[in-house]
Amino acid sequence: MNKLSKRALMASTVVGAALSALLTSTSVQAQTADLADSEQISEVGEIVVTGTRIRRADTSTSAPLVAVDREVLNERGYVQAGQALNQNTSVVPSTPMADGSGAQSGGGQQFPNLFGLGAGRTLTLVNGRRFVTTAQGMGDRVVDTNIIPVGLLKRVDVVQAGGAAVYGSDAIAGVINYVLRDDFDGLELDAQYGLSWRGDYPQSSLRLTAGRNFLDGRANLAGSIEWSESDSLLSYDRPISNLARLTTSNSADTGPNDGIPALKEILHGRFWPFNYNGVIYTTPAPVPAMLLQIGGAPTQFAADGQSVVGYDTGTIYGVPFASGGDGWDYREIAALYSGVERFNTSLIGRFDLTDRVRLTGEFTYAQTEGRDPFGTQGGSNTVLNNAASGAGVLTFTRNNAFLTPQARAQLEAASPAFAAGAPLFLSKQWADAVPTREFVHATDVWRGQIGLEGDFDFADRNFYWSLSYSRAQVDGERSGWGVWTQRMQKAVNAVNQGGQVVCAVNADADPSNDDAGCVPINIFGAGTVTDAMRDYVSVRVGETYENTQDNFLATLGGTMFELPAGPVSFSLAYEYRAEDAAFTPSEAGQQGLTGSGAKSVPTSGDYNTNEFSAELLIPVLGGDFTLPFVQSLELDGAYRVVDNSIAGRENVWGAGLRWGVVDGVTVRVSRSRNFRAPTLNQLFAPSTTSLGSITRNPCDADRIATGPNPAVRRANCEALFAANPGWGPLEGFQDPGENFNNVMITSGGNPDLRNELSDTTTYGVILQPRFIPGLTIVADRVEVELKDGLSPFAPVDFMATCFDSSERSSACDTFTYNDQGHVATAISTTFNAGRVRYEGEVYNINYGFSLDDWFQGGYYGSLELNAEITHTALLETSVTGFDYLRTDGTTASPDWVSRYDVRYARGPLRLTYSMSYLPKTKVNRFDTIESTPTPDIDANIRHNVSALYDFGKYTLRAGVTNLTDEQPSFPTRNYGDILGRQLFVGVNARF
Repeated sequence: MNKLSKRALMASTVVGAALSALLTSTSVQAQTADLADSEQISEVGEIVVTGTRIRRADTSTSAPLVAVDREVLNERGYVQAGQALNQNTSVVPSTPMADGSGAQSGGGQQFPNLFGLGAGRTLTLVNGRRFVTTAQGMGDRVVDTNIIPVGLLKRVDVVQAGGAAVYGSDAIAGVINYVLRDDFDGLELDAQYGLSWRGDYPQSSLRLTAGRNFLDGRANLAGSIEWSESDSLLSYDRPISNLARLTTSNSADTGPNDGIPALKEILHGRFWPFNYNGVIYTTPAPVPAMLLQIGGAPTQFAADGQSVVGYDTGTIYGVPFASGGDGWDYREIAALYSGVERFNTSLIGRFDLTDRVRLTGEFTYAQTEGRDPFGTQGGSNTVLNNAASGAGVLTFTRNNAFLTPQARAQLEAASPAFAAGAPLFLSKQWADAVPTREFVHATDVWRGQIGLEGDFDFADRNFYWSLSYSRAQVDGERSGWGVWTQRMQKAVNAVNQGGQVVCAVNADADPSNDDAGCVPINIFGAGTVTDAMRDYVSVRVGETYENTQDNFLATLGGTMFELPAGPVSFSLAYEYRAEDAAFTPSEAGQQGLTGSGAKSVPTSGDYNTNEFSAELLIPVLGGDFTLPFVQSLELDGAYRVVDNSIAGRENVWGAGLRWGVVDGVTVRVSRSRNFRAPTLNQLFAPSTTSLGSITRNPCDADRIATGPNPAVRRANCEALFAANPGWGPLEGFQDPGENFNNVMITSGGNPDLRNELSDTTTYGVILQPRFIPGLTIVADRVEVELKDGLSPFAPVDFMATCFDSSERSSACDTFTYNDQGHVATAISTTFNAGRVRYEGEVYNINYGFSLDDWFQGGYYGSLELNAEITHTALLETSVTGFDYLRTDGTTASPDWVSRYDVRYARGPLRLTYSMSYLPKTKVNRFDTIESTPTPDIDANIRHNVSALYDFGKYTLRAGVTNLTDEQPSFPTRNYGDILGRQLFVGVNARF
């Protein structure tokens, strides 16, 4: 966004006024970073640890938990929380990037995804409370990391696996809890600028954070205003994406055991059947023989549309791909990175009404805008398009008014039939039919929360309680430009009438066909469309959506009675949550002006849920009451009853054990039943039919030799083609619906969905040996088994299920074919079809020590070493119940992911080094040299360095991300960091 919206200005004005008032009422004491940090970690007695609502002094829990503190964000130049989470080895990185499949780079939103189980199965909390979903319309309940206020962020807690018994739906893979600072006192100004080594992808960030303690510490008000921006990138901008790599069938392959790949790699990929200028055909079929020839060479219009020139098809590898030539460049099918601009402002306050009662409040406004430069295809009339959609190949005759005498003469000489009035056909991707291909995704998020909390004594015991209510709303919009199909059909047929170029409909004898506003459009060449032509055929497309959430939470906790090992603690909670969502397509969508003409209908939905939960913590042994090899033994349990107005009732639970074996050795175990309720989108999305892409057809020449069982896939494809001999040979088959919006896809909700359920087990050990002070080793095993998985099925999923199943699946009935074997219609919806099994381990080794102890006689500072490792031993999914697809040991879920950190501190100086390691793996677990020319993906290692120096009131920081400019492992775009080497410099001023 070039200018902040009125809402952003209003929110920033309100918060700015509040900050100004609290800063100018009296003088503000200067705060050093060390003092601010000491305030955060000062003794506060018992605290609430993420993963439980029971207050406890020990931050260790029975389930694995890791934390990312704010120092990490500052030292490593992260300007939003998602960048830090992406470094966590148990989180699948989320970036606004196109993966090279043809899918767009998207709207810039980023959602944490623990263990690769899906972003919708990772619950997001802010200060231990739910946050409204920021996803489009009624999608997954996920929260964009862009909206989290970094200036007020104390730390990010990551509970690895489970949590539904404490927090409710969606906590299957785990919980991300953003903990905000409520005791900030001072003023901080922070600015940072970063740039890639190639001089692109600038990242700018500005942040103001201010807070004040009042009334001798009884009250605090703190706020932040922050802004950051990053630019977009195109595929031309990075070496790997610039290769325009594709694969197609390999004619040299002689069989499944010859050591020759079934696929051949294509570089500098192009779509030979069309381009921006317009490729000329004698018959509208994507066959090289149908290209109009002049002097034995195919033809196209010149860029200016004035003449016909030779057309270089490049080296053709079936339909529609070629290497080189003049065809449409594969690099332009999607941008590489979306640009993102974010603004947010937050206020957080507390006031001790009495010594036992505290009033709290939070306010957040966030605005995020993601810009995808190639978010739409911009207009397509090619031989690959579905003619029934109204966007088929362009037909023209010698009477077209925009055909120059030179071009007409050339075409008549090449085609006597054309000279006699027969048509020719133009296969064209429009470069200028719409004002821009950019698609913009904007969200405005409002959230306010007010609460009371306190404690009281009763029967010689202390109890604590809280009441809170929050209201949140998300207003989102996705907008771009599309081609008005009916108008384009009229405009392309231009004739000369009385010396003027007019639309043929206005020259027709039948006045009922007239369109007084029709502006004829020049179909020949690229860049020949005038503003008037463009205004007539283009129309705004997209949709708006609104998500709202009301949440009330009441808790009560304390001690029940004393045991020899300590008090038995409990927590009770009641939560009421109401959510609703509304989805409104653009006027063009509602009227069916674009694509196939299918109309989209505004829709809305809502639900509410009443939930009761209870937790219990029982210290069985400990303190003075111990046994040999049992220094402590603690049991905890949680139970939750959920009554959802749509999904019905569900009972979930959790149980855990912590066993202190000897001094420095702790064993922990947990077991839980977790659930995820269907979302409003999954239940009630309206039934709409529109043109789309199937992404992958298993029977394509470059797909048929792959899959979890290539023999099964090939046999199913052969059987289908044998039953339809009119389709032609299976060998060399390519479905254009893989890359282009040729398929009529009907999408909608499924009101019969049930909750998905998972059973989660974790067990691990914590080692803190006394003979090595400062060393902590944590290792945990995580096992998740999920059934009735809420699986969003796109056409690609239905097709994979059909052709990769050893038994015939009902998924085969969800699509139909045209007379060439191309998919014509398909379905997209959600089923309780999935079974997922995950097994793995998470490891964390931390060793911090003073160098003064190693080197006597001086001040040498301190050193901290850390290793974080996630091992995925098994991740398999089944949608049929009898066929499982394993994705562990692939680029999507590598078997070993690790990060190694070194932090050195000496007085005001801090130096950090980090190495991220991805192992050698495969794109698909079943890849071999027989199926693909690159079955093995090389390991990827990246190094980061940074330095920070605290001058007192000012802190300077600088660093280099991806020091060695390591690109993603070939041929992937996302197995590594495609941004390459990046530099940043920042300054923080405290007053």
